[in-house]
Amino acid sequence: MVELAAKQGVRPTDPSVQASPLAIRGLTVSYNQKPAVFSVDMTVQLGSMTAIIGPNGAGKSTLLKAALGIVRPVSGQVTVFGRPLEKQRARIAYVPQRASVDWDFPTRVIDVVLMGLSRELGLLGRVRMRHIAKAMDCLNRVGMHDFADRQIGQLSGGQQQRVFLARALAQDADLYLLDEPFAGVDAATEKAIIAVLKSLKQAGKTVVAVHHDLATVTDYFDHVFLINTRKLAAGPVDEAFTAETLQATYGGRLATAQIDQIAGALG
Repeated sequence: MVELAAKQGVRPTDPSVQASPLAIRGLTVSYNQKPAVFSVDMTVQLGSMTAIIGPNGAGKSTLLKAALGIVRPVSGQVTVFGRPLEKQRARIAYVPQRASVDWDFPTRVIDVVLMGLSRELGLLGRVRMRHIAKAMDCLNRVGMHDFADRQIGQLSGGQQQRVFLARALAQDADLYLLDEPFAGVDAATEKAIIAVLKSLKQAGKTVVAVHHDLATVTDYFDHVFLINTRKLAAGPVDEAFTAETLQATYGGRLATAQIDQIAGALG
């Protein structure tokens, strides 16, 4: 579990922490004594859409999981809307990597979405018509209304990703954290997902997504966080997403021509 601000000396009056939906300070995570994330600071802007980008093995997913308390950090401090994570979980929705989910588990699409209402359902899990109506509305928002009674394992990869996004929508959160939401999905699904994420931003929500496609960063996001074990750059896309920061982040893993092409698209 993440050790949080009140116990580790983050000043609760720090304006950057208080105003941020997700503030990370000095986060370090190690696997087999090798740092996967090292002394990373991150401050997410309220109402923004932020892409976490970097090469494979750079610590992108680890950073997200450590911020959520899914993996245990060696050190570091995390606050959510200026308060400890444990007091703010109801304000967070998380969409994991599709590859990490057991899709053979026998459950219907509608039941998956209803999982997003677990706090509302309570300990007895008593599902009422209003819960079904809310779940169906969330499925409609991602174009999966007609698949409510389908077994989740019978869906395509893109359809499964839409269902998990619908589950996150059912939580009616303030902060949405997504791990590679566009990985392995078809073009129609990608278009549907980004439309939903942008609608969340328009509603004042905050979106943070691990993202792998550099060509779509400027179209999809307004902020970017570049990481390769350490933080390399962060800020508005037009300031932090440059040829120089990409070269520093990817080095020889990204062809110079590709970097120049992306930088050229930025004008």
